[in-house]
Amino acid sequence: MDYSFTSPDFYQIDDLLSDEHKLIRESTRQWASKSVSPIIEDCAQKGEFPKHLIKELAKVGAFGPYIPEKYGGAGLDQISYGLMMQEIERVDSGIRSTASVQSSLVMYPIWKFGSEEQKLRFLPKLATGDIMGCFGLTEPDHGSNPSGMVSNFKSDGDDVILNGSKMWISNSPFADIAVVWAKDENKRIHGLIVERGMGGFTTPETHNKWSLRASATGELIFDNVRVPKTNILPGKSGLGAPLMCLDSARYGISWGAIGVAMDCYNTALKYSLERVQFGKPIAAKQLQQKKLAEMLTEITKAQLLSWKLGKLKNEDKATSAQISLAKRNNVDMAAKIVREARQILGGMGITGEFSIMRHMMNLESVITYEGTHDIHLLILGNEITGHNAF
Repeated sequence: MDYSFTSPDFYQIDDLLSDEHKLIRESTRQWASKSVSPIIEDCAQKGEFPKHLIKELAKVGAFGPYIPEKYGGAGLDQISYGLMMQEIERVDSGIRSTASVQSSLVMYPIWKFGSEEQKLRFLPKLATGDIMGCFGLTEPDHGSNPSGMVSNFKSDGDDVILNGSKMWISNSPFADIAVVWAKDENKRIHGLIVERGMGGFTTPETHNKWSLRASATGELIFDNVRVPKTNILPGKSGLGAPLMCLDSARYGISWGAIGVAMDCYNTALKYSLERVQFGKPIAAKQLQQKKLAEMLTEITKAQLLSWKLGKLKNEDKATSAQISLAKRNNVDMAAKIVREARQILGGMGITGEFSIMRHMMNLESVITYEGTHDIHLLILGNEITGHNAF
């Protein structure tokens, strides 16, 4: 049986894409199928991040694709970025996380809030993967409530002295720089570029994860770290700055989740046509057809949702609440499809021979990070009612 990927497009959404969009999607798909799919199950079983993929991700253009060419990016639009995230997450959420963090949480804030010197110094090297970054917002006691952060810095001549810690940080164990959010003496939140090698800066790795096992996760520890004031992002301060970064990442996740759902639907459909029980393929059974029909329906709805959101982002019209709706809906949709696909495969669904159980475990992180399922509901509720329920 051929389990190669066939992309569902029930509503001919490809007609809405440009030739460039399709070319970018196809090249990313081919790379992911050739370079990631053959090794990812073994990496997940071993709990190892395939670091050699960093340079390949850079070559395929996955680091800051919408960053202007002047700074090393490709100057692509937001739908191109979304399609790339879809194809990378189709093979693994952890590998997509690496690209998302580099693009939306490291390159994006330097591009949007950085000085010209900071942009020219860091962005081209981040685009090529010569240096890797991470994003420090979440703390051990402050996840959904980042405004309560305790990480702080105090002025000392031409430098600041940074103290605090961050937790659940993708890419931190190998990151060369960290875009860290901390409070100044006036309790105002600022972004700082903390560089590997600065005294008192350590990045212990988080082990024993059941989710995102092929992704590197860790902490950021700041023990009187001396950071030059020239490393503070000057363009924007306050909590709105990191939340703008999260909007960009959440948008990419809305596309990435579609990739997971597509992969599991494709696997379940092909397996159901091959698996014979009671004298006929289980695809001929009503309950299996119900599962598959509902999967295709939800994927199609999500495709249209993210496409329209991409159009709004291209016009700089997408609101945080609109992005929250898509992130929450599409990840929840993918999580439900993964569970149904696992049932269609029966016992085979729990083995590493298929991607489904790995996707299922990965989505338990995706449904929580970049804003939990419940927090996104409340963001939308606030938008609808005008009442903040946080």
